Amino acid sequence: MSSTSSVTSVSAVPSAAPAPAGGASGPAVRRRTAWAEGLDRLRAAAVTEPGRLRAIGAVLALLVVLFGAATAWQVSDRSAAADDVVERSQPLTADAASIYRSLADADTTAAGGFLAGGTESPATRARYAADIATASDLLVKASANTRGSGTPDAAGVQIARLGRLLPRYTGLVETARTNNRLGLPLGGAYLRYANDQMRKELLPAARALYDAETVRLSADYGRAKAWPLFALAAGVAAIGALVWAQRRNYRRTNRVFDRGLLAATAASVVVLLWLVAGHAVARAGLSDSYEHGARSLRVLNEARIDALQARGDENLTLVARGAVLTGDQKDFYEVGFRAGMQDLAGAGSEGGAAAGSRLGAALALAGDDAGRRPVRDAVAAVREWQARHAEAREADDRGDYGQALAKVIGPDASTGASFDRVDAGLQQALVHEQDRFRSAADGGRGAFGGLAVGAGVLAVLAAAGAVLGIGRRLSEYR
Repeated sequence: MSSTSSVTSVSAVPSAAPAPAGGASGPAVRRRTAWAEGLDRLRAAAVTEPGRLRAIGAVLALLVVLFGAATAWQVSDRSAAADDVVERSQPLTADAASIYRSLADADTTAAGGFLAGGTESPATRARYAADIATASDLLVKASANTRGSGTPDAAGVQIARLGRLLPRYTGLVETARTNNRLGLPLGGAYLRYANDQMRKELLPAARALYDAETVRLSADYGRAKAWPLFALAAGVAAIGALVWAQRRNYRRTNRVFDRGLLAATAASVVVLLWLVAGHAVARAGLSDSYEHGARSLRVLNEARIDALQARGDENLTLVARGAVLTGDQKDFYEVGFRAGMQDLAGAGSEGGAAAGSRLGAALALAGDDAGRRPVRDAVAAVREWQARHAEAREADDRGDYGQALAKVIGPDASTGASFDRVDAGLQQALVHEQDRFRSAADGGRGAFGGLAVGAGVLAVLAAAGAVLGIGRRLSEYR
């Protein structure tokens, strides 16, 4: 009996399951990560009104801060571009034009001094030296201000080219002067070769430099005037979200106003209106500085260059004395003179400039009578110059070289005096248009003043108002 019971109790105890091969334990329960548990808590909170309010508050604060940051970033970028227009690009463009003008004037002055022979005046030599010194100094300045990384940009390439060519040109001119003082006819050949170097190498390089700086100026204008679309879109989104949040509160609580959200909305609207108005004013000022400043300056610079080239051709007509001809056997420099005068003033009536000419365009772009007056004086001087040039050519054609020379470089009633009047009128117009450019551009970039900082401050206040407004609703659930 007892033995049977013992057997029964032993058999009733379940036998242990065999251990898996290799001593491995059974599958363990996987613990959830903190990230998954956090997501579960967020999902649980989102289905409650306090959880929804917290999420709404976070989104509103983020949108308002994003709006302020985008406004500060894009306004700062456009303000920097406007500063580049006024402080960097336009001055560099003006310097490039001055380099071109100085080189062209040096070439013209050298030809005029050569015509005077051994009686070249100290004033002529001083003018030539001043032109070369001005070109050299401006090349150094341009080189120091040329932007670029790694490889030279277009402006840097032309500056280096001019730096190599200018000493060669001045050496040719000095050789021509030496031979001319000694009465050797070889001096004319050296001067023509120097002029050829100026026309075919130096002036094209100076023109390329001017064009490169003009492209840079246009790019800076484009950056400064571009609408801050990202900031505007962020502002509309932030204000829309704030209005939606207030409407939601009204529908759920019948409260018309939430002071925190209302303050956030007002601050955001102020920033958006300030951004739109400030940028519109800046665009208007910069556009005015371009239309009645930068464009006018470009045309005036080109008119001055045309006048210098025409004067150089006129002098070289007497230096070469028919030694250089075109394909149809016309005097090369006389043809160049006529083409330059056509570009400068066209074939307009006495005292007027043709619409398609440089001076005609300068008159059209001048914004006031103070700007038009010196251009009209230049037009009148061009017509006088053309008449005197015709007299000089008539004298030269009949073999009276002395009278022709007096008509070109003489002290009284000469084409040189007319050219000086043209150059003086254009210089006066340039000074006036430069002042107009600076005034309009300063007004434009001034509209950006304080906008970036103000947007940042108001955005922080708006974000704080949104958080406080939502916090006020959350306090009702505590």
